[in-house]
Amino acid sequence: MIVVTGAAGFIGSCLVEKLNQQGFFELILVDDFSQERKKANYDNKKFKALVDRNDFTEWLNDNHKLVEFVYHIGARTDTTEFDVAIFDELNLNYTKYLWKICSKNSIPFVYASSAATYGLGEFGYKDDHTLPIELKPLNPYGESKNDFDIWALKQEKHPYFWAGFKFFNVYGPNEYHKGRMASVIWHAYNQITSTGAMKLFQSHNSNYQNGEQLRDFIYVKDVVEVLFFMLNNRKAENSGLYNLGTGKARSFNALVQSTFEALKLEPAISYIPTPKDIRDKYQYFTEADISKLKSIGYTNEFTSLEKGVEDYVTNYLIEGSYY
Repeated sequence: MIVVTGAAGFIGSCLVEKLNQQGFFELILVDDFSQERKKANYDNKKFKALVDRNDFTEWLNDNHKLVEFVYHIGARTDTTEFDVAIFDELNLNYTKYLWKICSKNSIPFVYASSAATYGLGEFGYKDDHTLPIELKPLNPYGESKNDFDIWALKQEKHPYFWAGFKFFNVYGPNEYHKGRMASVIWHAYNQITSTGAMKLFQSHNSNYQNGEQLRDFIYVKDVVEVLFFMLNNRKAENSGLYNLGTGKARSFNALVQSTFEALKLEPAISYIPTPKDIRDKYQYFTEADISKLKSIGYTNEFTSLEKGVEDYVTNYLIEGSYY
């Protein structure tokens, strides 16, 4: 059996679909399944059982002999939440407990870290194991992810194979439930279809024009391709932290223009001041160094921003369909 935590969420549900496409149906889906708005993400998937996240550690202790692999994608991802205790419970301590069970029982363990660990990027974006101790995340969410990365790297006892993936700006189907934490593309689609125009933040950095702030946007279908790749490359020597982006930063202008094009509309973009309370923590550039991922044999090309946006808008957002 393969376990996917966060299976009712955005990336987790897309991973379940990828596993189903590859013929894996003995899946244990873990999440808080009480949220009705997430039900469509897993309703059409094939799986063996649903396990509530509060019951999962006990379930894993009891059933570890049957588990082939654990994908721990579930986490509290709200970057506007500032209650550190929530992140300590759900992102840090919960993940430590799963790590210990997988270590004890030789279960391969892949978990979701985040590019939020890199803060303003003053130390660069390389997934080097010496870097996490230097990083300065901008919020408790990023801190919780970096704290676990640091903890994991210090452990003498670990799963025979483990990998922590620093997701960059992921977008794509099955994020409908995320609201304000959904991707810029989701917000752009909704704003454009309701008003015919899109507002972006102005640049308050003389090195960047309005809308030319840069991010590494990665399509969720590419993310799950990489996660599936690790299932078949779970060698001890491949263990460690990995960036998961395209390796190519693109502008918000390009993203929004692609959204207009997918909707067959003329671009109408305006710019508003970045709120003062986040202005000093605003990232003007992120770009994943993906050389480590390539070094272990991952050769697939990543979907271009234009093609990813077109697929997302025309095949999912317009229809309100799921992956």
